[in-house]
Amino acid sequence: MTSRGAGTAFSRIVNSRLLNDYLHRVFTSADGNQPAAAYRKNLTFQNLQEHLERLLSEENGSEDSRDQVAEGRLGPSTVVLDHTSGFEGLLLVDDDLLGVIGHSNFGSIRATTCVYKGKWIYEVLISSQGLMQIGWCTLNCRFNQEEGVGDTPDSYAYDGNRVRKWNVTTTNYGKSWAAGDIVSCLIDLDEGTIAFCLNGISLGTAFDNITRGAGMAYFPAISLSFKESVAFNFGSRPLRYPVEGYRPLQDPPVADLVKARKLLGYLKNVIHIGIDVTEGKLVEKDTSMWQLQGEPTVLITLAHIFNYFSPLMCKVYLVEDVLMTFLLSILERGGAVEAHPLIQQLLNLMWLLMEEYEVHECLKQLLMSLLRAYRFSPIIPDLGLQIHYLRLTIAVLKHEKSRKYLLSNVLFDVLRSVVFFYIKSPLRVEEAGLQELIPTTWWPNRFTKEGKESKEVKEESAEERLRRRAYERGCQRLKKRIEVVEGLQVQILKLLLNNKDRGGNLAVLCPPEYMVCFLHRLIAALRYFWDGHKAKTPASLSSEGAYVPPQLFYNGKVDYFDLQRLGGLLSHLKKTLKDDLAAKANILIDPAELQAVTMDDLDEDEESATSAAQSQRPSAALAIGGALARPAWLSSPTLGRANRFLSTAAVSLMNPRRPLGTLEKIKVLTLRTEQRTREDIEGTHGNEGLLLGRPPEEPDQPITENSLLEVLDGIVMMYNLSVHQQLGKMVGVSDDVNEYAMALKDTEEKISRCPKRRRDIHEELLKSQKVFSEKLNHLSRRLAWINVTIYSKEKMQDIYWLLRVCICTIEHGDRTGSLFAFMPEFYLSVAMNSYSALKNYFSPVNSMEELPGYEETLMRLAAILAKHFADSRIVGTDIRDSLMQALASYVCYPHSLRAVERIPEEQRISMMKNLLAPYEQRPWAQTNWILVRLWRGCGFGYRYTRLPHLLKTKPEDASLPSLQKPCPSTLLQRHMAHLLRSDRDLAPSFLNSVLNQLNWAFSEFIGMIQEIQQAAERLERNFVDSRQLKVCATCFDLSVSLLRVLEMTVTLAPEIFLDWNRPSSELLLRRLAQLLNQVLNRVTAERNLFDRVVNLRLPGLESVDHYPILVAVTGILVRLLVDTDVQGTERATTVLLADPCFQLRSIQYLLGHAEPSALAAAAPPTDKRHFSLHTYTEYISTEELAKVEKMLNHLSEESKQAAATTLPTSEEDLCPICYAHPISAIFRPCSHKSCKACINQHLMNNKDCFFCKATITGVDDFTKPASS
Repeated sequence: MTSRGAGTAFSRIVNSRLLNDYLHRVFTSADGNQPAAAYRKNLTFQNLQEHLERLLSEENGSEDSRDQVAEGRLGPSTVVLDHTSGFEGLLLVDDDLLGVIGHSNFGSIRATTCVYKGKWIYEVLISSQGLMQIGWCTLNCRFNQEEGVGDTPDSYAYDGNRVRKWNVTTTNYGKSWAAGDIVSCLIDLDEGTIAFCLNGISLGTAFDNITRGAGMAYFPAISLSFKESVAFNFGSRPLRYPVEGYRPLQDPPVADLVKARKLLGYLKNVIHIGIDVTEGKLVEKDTSMWQLQGEPTVLITLAHIFNYFSPLMCKVYLVEDVLMTFLLSILERGGAVEAHPLIQQLLNLMWLLMEEYEVHECLKQLLMSLLRAYRFSPIIPDLGLQIHYLRLTIAVLKHEKSRKYLLSNVLFDVLRSVVFFYIKSPLRVEEAGLQELIPTTWWPNRFTKEGKESKEVKEESAEERLRRRAYERGCQRLKKRIEVVEGLQVQILKLLLNNKDRGGNLAVLCPPEYMVCFLHRLIAALRYFWDGHKAKTPASLSSEGAYVPPQLFYNGKVDYFDLQRLGGLLSHLKKTLKDDLAAKANILIDPAELQAVTMDDLDEDEESATSAAQSQRPSAALAIGGALARPAWLSSPTLGRANRFLSTAAVSLMNPRRPLGTLEKIKVLTLRTEQRTREDIEGTHGNEGLLLGRPPEEPDQPITENSLLEVLDGIVMMYNLSVHQQLGKMVGVSDDVNEYAMALKDTEEKISRCPKRRRDIHEELLKSQKVFSEKLNHLSRRLAWINVTIYSKEKMQDIYWLLRVCICTIEHGDRTGSLFAFMPEFYLSVAMNSYSALKNYFSPVNSMEELPGYEETLMRLAAILAKHFADSRIVGTDIRDSLMQALASYVCYPHSLRAVERIPEEQRISMMKNLLAPYEQRPWAQTNWILVRLWRGCGFGYRYTRLPHLLKTKPEDASLPSLQKPCPSTLLQRHMAHLLRSDRDLAPSFLNSVLNQLNWAFSEFIGMIQEIQQAAERLERNFVDSRQLKVCATCFDLSVSLLRVLEMTVTLAPEIFLDWNRPSSELLLRRLAQLLNQVLNRVTAERNLFDRVVNLRLPGLESVDHYPILVAVTGILVRLLVDTDVQGTERATTVLLADPCFQLRSIQYLLGHAEPSALAAAAPPTDKRHFSLHTYTEYISTEELAKVEKMLNHLSEESKQAAATTLPTSEEDLCPICYAHPISAIFRPCSHKSCKACINQHLMNNKDCFFCKATITGVDDFTKPASS
């Protein structure tokens, strides 16, 4: 590497004696003894190469014997997976043939090398913890999609998912594995045994007396189900957990290893020994502060070392065993990473003295080894191993030249470096040392969330309080340790984000569970840079007010791939809103983007966009050092975009934003990632880059660096794609704790009640108690870990910040008018989901109320939901449904309902108007549910949380919106009353649609219970379809909620029905009376269909009962017949009695009065109890009952009088439509006749005559001529 001529020139600088001493000190022989000065050969740079070669060849004499094929092994010396013939099913194998992903039901694959004698070992790195069987098989084993390794006679496997061992039959064995574990597979063919280890801990002998003999040789093999992934280490890298006496299947490169270790020793000597030229002697130096400082002698010496060392550093085994171990030892002395400049100096040396391709390969293998080591390190109490590897990663990334290379070529193209930001959760708390860290366990004893915390604190005993405090102290100790790791992860991200050179395009694919940790570190790093920019540019926004400006959604600078926009497809929006873009944002859409005319063209465009996006992504089998199998299941262009923004943001953050020059129309074209230049993001003179096309509504003030805006946009997308789902999954541990705690409490109560004579039962209960206690101890420690890593207060603040970012972004987008349609749907989704996560996932540990500005944020979100659930600019049915559901959930909880009441009055009235729009034109069930929630607590007997007949059943999760205590909103009720009274058209159309839906829902319900009853009465054994039962119960619930909305309307604005000066009030009252009578008759008939189905008590029909529907009907009748003025009562009574379906016994049924006919008949069974409102004294007040009595008396009197005065009507004079009322109307121009009720109801929906289909132009009163 250095010429001899150059050596002579430099040797004059140091005298030959000193140089000789120096070189002998650096290049010591293998035994470390230096010969006396008189006997040793004089060393100069001319003969150094020869001396170095002699030293390196020492001890390599036995090389030949080592390189011979080891006895007991057959196959290639480099062991890989046999991807040509040794597999079954569909599998994805990495380029290095060591990583594999299942891509079919149960795929199997074996290695290329087998063993028949001796003791052998290989390791499997578990990347996902699903269904896999790992072990050994022979060549004769035949596998298929159902049977894999361990399911045939000569194959043996361990399955850590089901914690079993397999060899045709199966028995319990070992421990459960988790992603990030390492399984060692050992076979002893001398003794005939197979064993397994998990993270270096032996699980014991799994199989003995395995088949041996002529023709029996065993291959490493695995069977794995769809999407599961692992990576093998047959010996191409140092084994993580070697076992004495067992050899890896692939021999280590012994000769190269000896050389590399010697050369590393020489390198250490150079660092240790300095030359004092003035004194003419050698001196010991402090290695930690070593610097090159341009000393020619040292440099030439290093050049000789690197001449041999560089080629060796391209081999993964040597990088991991020699280089990484040495670099880690430098950091072992403690202190900050900055306190170890030696690593920076060594990296400088590598870039100086190694060929470029050698440095690239060496850095790539170093980062891969670090990533593997970090991911597959066991959790120990102080997280020391994880901290160790992260510190070295930081030290490497602090070296600018190395970082630039890694960013552009390795970190995202080859590695899933997001793994560096993940803290895995320990599945086995004992091994993680959590027992020492959290010696005392505790779990909450609340089993219903309806009770307030204050009550529970009073009930807490002194012993429980001590346990809880000790547990909390343990959690704090754990939190401090995890915060160290999190701090290091944020440092790594800051280094990546602060890179001054743009990285290459990337598409990082990684399992979603990694994204939660990554999101939090990314938010921390982003806010650090955001606030750093604010400090330099005071006019810009702080991270507290961060948002994504609306122009990012339509100026084509950010590619959202196939993501849905609020207004529909992007191609459609560009066509329909091109004029708005030109007028508001000075943007002209490139004509090339408006070529698609037909739907076929649109489809082709979508496909080409997708294929273009996919062409950017690395293939599923990209070489990644074999440690991390790459799942193809996350290869959508959407996720590729979500994970690639990190590199995009590695644009310089130093360039100041320049103001846009003179306003002119700018032609834009949507750019794919690799097409964008730095100018497209940061902008140049007269070009705002990412902020191109600022609408007039957007303030002209700097926000922050443009590249940070794209990172922020990516964070929101990432939360939507995977983080929210993962946050929900981890809540399961908390639910398990509550379930086991409930079971333990129940068992302890049974023990206390168990009679002393029943020793057998007592012992069984004690066993159960022990099992539950052990499980709770384990789960409570695991929950502590999850609460610190996922649900801590700091993480909650991150999600809260994200919620505020989304709210602010939506508010800014909303102001742009029609351009709001360009916003991707996920912004609204994340706003709703992040609020839901804060309320439901973080709440047991941290309270939302403590967050800064919580009340204001709640109100702003309420305003967004109230405004946009009926926003015509939003076309997607899914997002509209989500908005409606979010608003429905919002009004169920007192604190969020008050937030809705605090939004501006104009918005509240607009919201109520949208809720009262006719039901036929939209999905109405959620709207109805919202109105019911606003009323619940005000209606007749409507103060219950759970239905009376369900109180004895097992309580459901009391945090569900439907099980919240009633919290009616009188303010919103007043708005509703005002709208119904003042808008003459709104009330009839709204009520007509409610009555139509009630008619449909109740009719469907009756039809279904007839089918259910018939099925139940058949003699042969049969089962009613559970889906049919669910639909039936839903129709019943809808009928009840529609009746409650009618009760609400009658109470708030009775004049709509009773003021007959209004054009349609009489008709509405007649329709209402007709429906109420139908419901009463169906539900109250003695021994009727409804009774029989309710008494069956079928699972799925729990909510179907007399009480909910009868109290709703009673509420309407009481309001019409008792709680109104005399004129109103008269009108309501007249209409009710005039309905042919009216039966007084239905009203008597409400108060438990049996029919006279029933009393006269045979006496009913004594256990049959009649329904009566009197039995529900806890739910219905005495005042309400008195009103029902009054109503019954009133109707009894009126019906007697009506019966006495009614004259019989001949059949010819009855309405030919309903046959219930006399003819009272004649149609123009066709002169056909009917009663007024029928024609008025018909004309609300149709203008054609019943009989001749002529268009009706008018209706006149008809009176029968006296002569006839």
